[in-house]
Amino acid sequence: MDLTSLEILRVVAAERSVTRAAKALGRAPSNVTIRVQQLEQHLGVALFSRDGKKMTLTQEGETFLAYANRLLALAQEAREAVKPVEPGGCLRVGTMESTAASRLPKVLSWFHTRWPTVSIKLTMGATRELIDDVVEERLDCAFVARPPGSIAGAGKIKAERVFTEQLLIVMPRDHPEIDDAAGLQVDTLVALEPGCTYRRVAEAWVGKSAEVQTIEVGSYHAILASVSAGGAVGVIPRSVLEIMPSTSSFKLHVLGDVDTLLIRRRDRRPPAFDAFWDVLTAAAGTNRIPA
Repeated sequence: MDLTSLEILRVVAAERSVTRAAKALGRAPSNVTIRVQQLEQHLGVALFSRDGKKMTLTQEGETFLAYANRLLALAQEAREAVKPVEPGGCLRVGTMESTAASRLPKVLSWFHTRWPTVSIKLTMGATRELIDDVVEERLDCAFVARPPGSIAGAGKIKAERVFTEQLLIVMPRDHPEIDDAAGLQVDTLVALEPGCTYRRVAEAWVGKSAEVQTIEVGSYHAILASVSAGGAVGVIPRSVLEIMPSTSSFKLHVLGDVDTLLIRRRDRRPPAFDAFWDVLTAAAGTNRIPA
């Protein structure tokens, strides 16, 4: 069992495909398959279940992957202790759709200019699944909206506040002004998936004083289209609304502020993370603020 085999295991687990893993690693698919098979033979267990070309970790594979990630992180830490390295490789960054659209273009452009040897692999998701992906080490870090209550897996997570979003209820142009949810004259809230913090905040708001059902859509464009059609209100951060075309036809109600956090595991700090953090804070015009 060697570190190369562990890295191959990690990439296959993330990609759930030998073909995609081979492409990511720059290896032949047959080489990746042999390495995985040799590791399984060495351990005496099946690490993956195979369904056609789809590779899914078995329970034993999930257990072993956690140890593999720790061994790889420890090996990297040992290398850096004796010979500090310049940022390089791939940084796996998770993000909400809203942050990717309104906050990250400048950050990513600056980062590529400053550190062209580092590649950024961007993964979209809702806050709840992004937190899980960081805890399970499928991502190196992620931008999430601070959820109501505590963060799942908080003991393993280091969080820094990087942005603050003003959260809005978007209403049709002919809807009367409101002071609270009791003033809503529609019975539908349009929002993203259940793991979205903004949806949870909006549902808590309407749940206090109104009978409103939630309709799930896949994008902020779809939220605005649904509100434009009438009979519904939507939830959206102001920074996203401001980059959308033709938004003057909506009425707005401010729900409040929600922090955007950059999270990572406390026990893992990839070499490229500090470089990413420095560019992020410079682009955002912020200082390090412990969350």
